[in-house]
Amino acid sequence: MAARIWIFSVAVALFLSFSSAQDLQIVNAERRIDLSSHIVKAFFTLKVENIGKDPAADMLLAFPPTQIKHLSMVQAMAITGKKKKKTYLPLDVKPTEQPDAPNDTGYFLVSFATPLTPGETVTLEVLYILTHSLEPFPSEIAQSESQLVYYRDSAVILSPYHIKQQTTFFKTPSARVESFTNVEPANRAGKEIKYGPYEDRAPYSYAPVNVHFENNSPFAVVEELVREIEISHWGSLQITENYRLTHGGARHKGVFSRVDYQSRRSISGSSSFNALLAVLPPKVNSVYYRDDIGNISTSHLRTGFKKSELEFEPRYPLFGGWRATFIIGYRVPLEDYLFEAPDGRRYLNFTFGCPLVETIVNKLTIKVVLPEGSKDPSAVLPFTVNQDLQVKYSYLDIVGRTVVVLQKDNVVPTHNVPFQVYYTFKPIYMLAEPFMLVSAFFFVFVASLAYVHIDLNIVKK
Repeated sequence: MAARIWIFSVAVALFLSFSSAQDLQIVNAERRIDLSSHIVKAFFTLKVENIGKDPAADMLLAFPPTQIKHLSMVQAMAITGKKKKKTYLPLDVKPTEQPDAPNDTGYFLVSFATPLTPGETVTLEVLYILTHSLEPFPSEIAQSESQLVYYRDSAVILSPYHIKQQTTFFKTPSARVESFTNVEPANRAGKEIKYGPYEDRAPYSYAPVNVHFENNSPFAVVEELVREIEISHWGSLQITENYRLTHGGARHKGVFSRVDYQSRRSISGSSSFNALLAVLPPKVNSVYYRDDIGNISTSHLRTGFKKSELEFEPRYPLFGGWRATFIIGYRVPLEDYLFEAPDGRRYLNFTFGCPLVETIVNKLTIKVVLPEGSKDPSAVLPFTVNQDLQVKYSYLDIVGRTVVVLQKDNVVPTHNVPFQVYYTFKPIYMLAEPFMLVSAFFFVFVASLAYVHIDLNIVKK
């Protein structure tokens, strides 16, 4: 029904096209959608031409409402030069709203580095990432069955602009494709399905397609991750990460056989996973991995100059719908992550996101615990997050420590980029805790000395 509405809306959308859409056209478009994991990555190459009379400062990217709610990230770059001399210039991309958008279409505004003059063309590369967009079908499978999923999209690119020529490619993780919608011209070769080329497609054209294929990649989904980064000016950062992990694929039905799982791993439980890889900072020390029961010894740490890798196994393999909770903690040297800005402020430079490889995080919370006495905290990130301030009390604290709380939903590995937290701090506050300890010992010493020398006898000797 939704597909019919989209097709019917093409005629209506022609009248609702924006003024900027009349000034731009896409000469050539190539879209490659990678379905090899549970994180869907789509790559656009667009050649955009200004056919209007005035310079164009930006363009719109359109997404159907079924994708907007699963959209995790959109990036765009302008390409200059050819072959080995290509250069990539990142462009500003922001969500936007347009009046009279057909069928609740969502939009992102891409700002050109310089306005596109009449008759000028520019080549753009666009990356967008979708989460929870693969629907397991059947929704429940036994231990010995492979996982099949549906992916729904369009054979042509949804755009407010006229597209002269376009092609779409779908890449599946294996050659097993149960079915795919045939929109001529369309063909499949091995792991790749090709739609097009299509020519002279009007704005808001849409041709729904369904691809039903095998995907046994680990559907690792962290329902909630809380990362606490505690700064100590006495020499280290303490990082504690609390995970609530689940398998987001087809739910497991029937009984679990450990014998079959151990003896026929490639056949029995092919869609499950029993090992994870966490990429940690270099020079980590005091690493631990435990859950509610206690320490888990099935882990291996490899340290290096650029990164450290922690391979670990949960207490049991995870099938569809199964969950596991655990904690990872470690320390890193302070001098590698804490710096002083030219204006005298101090700032932490650390990595946002989740250390687990190829994992979706439904809700990520990062808590940066500043030393007691820190003031004027502020966070700098390359994307929008929810920010808040809290207070945490620890040993020997008087007024408590300021905590900068950063929260973001729908996080993918592309979000693993550096972020900064700035604050002001007077070095005199570093003496507060030692002074309290010295004062306490001095008070005990004076009290003991007084007790020894004071005569509490009521009878005179």
